[in-house]
Amino acid sequence: MNTIEIEQIKTYLLNLQDRICSALETQEPGTGFTEDSWVRPEGGGGRTRVLTDGKVIEQGGVNFSHVYGAHLPPSATAARPELANRQFQAMGVSLVIHPLNPFVPTSHANVRFFVAEKAGEDPIWWFGGGFDLTPFYPVEEDVIHWHRTAQAACAPFGKDVYSNYKTWCDNYFYLKHRNETRGVGGLFFDDLNEWGFERSFAFMRSVADHYIDAYLPIVEKRKNTPYGEREREFQLYRRGRYVEFNLVYDRGTLFGLQSGGRTESILMSMPPVAHWKYNWHPEPESPESVLYDRYLKPQAWLD
Repeated sequence: MNTIEIEQIKTYLLNLQDRICSALETQEPGTGFTEDSWVRPEGGGGRTRVLTDGKVIEQGGVNFSHVYGAHLPPSATAARPELANRQFQAMGVSLVIHPLNPFVPTSHANVRFFVAEKAGEDPIWWFGGGFDLTPFYPVEEDVIHWHRTAQAACAPFGKDVYSNYKTWCDNYFYLKHRNETRGVGGLFFDDLNEWGFERSFAFMRSVADHYIDAYLPIVEKRKNTPYGEREREFQLYRRGRYVEFNLVYDRGTLFGLQSGGRTESILMSMPPVAHWKYNWHPEPESPESVLYDRYLKPQAWLD
C-alpha cells in the first residue's frame, strides 16, 4: 500500500463529507453544519460536522477521521491475531442523522479503510462500510426504495453482492437482548480485500455515493407529515434502542474509544433526546405495533 493510494482514499473521503453535508443542508435552509477540527495526540485527527436544532434534522453528524498509531486496539485484533503488533492507519466517514419528525427515519452510513503494516511483511488492508435505515412509522414504499438503491450500488460488482451484504446488515444490526433488528437494514460489509485494491475501493465508493440517493427522497416525502405528542413519544422511546445498540454492539464505537479517538466525535451518533419505559409494548393493531409486527424482522424487501 503506497502513499498515493492512501491519499486517493483520503481525498475521496473528504470530498464525500462535503457532498453529503451539502445535500443534507438543502433540507435546512437558513442553517447548516458547524465544523470542529480535532487532533489525536497519538496520531492523526479529523473534522466533525454537526447540525443541531434544525426544522428537519434535530441532530445530525457527519464525521471524517484519519488516525494512526503503533498498535491496533483489542477490538480490531480479537478476531484477527495476525494484526497484533502492527502499525496501523484507519480513515473513514461516518454519519448519523436523527430527524425531528417521527415520520422521517433515522439513517446511518459509514465507509472506512484500514491498513496494518509491519517491517519486512506485506501490509494487511481492507475496506468496510454500509448504510442502514431506522424508521419509527415505516412506509413500505420508502423501505423498498432504500433497498433498491442499495441493490443498485452493488449491481456492478456481482449478482450476489447485494443479497450477501444485505444479510450481513440484518445480522449485524440486530439487538440480541431485544430479539429485534434495529431497523429495516440496508448494506454492511467488512474485511473487503479479496477483489484487489482498485475494485474494493470502487465498491466502497459506490456504496457511499448511493447513500444520498437512498435517503434524501424519503426525507423530502415525509418531513412535512403532521404529527403529535403520541408520535413524538414513540420516536423517543425507539431512539433508546439506537443508543442500546451503539453502546453494546457497535464495532465502530468500540474501536474509536479503544484507539483513543475523540469521544465527542465518536458519540455524535447518539440522539439528542431518548426515552426508556419499563416493559412497554405497543397496543395491538395500533400504528406503533406495525413497526414490531411487520418491520423489525429480516425479510426480502425486493421479492
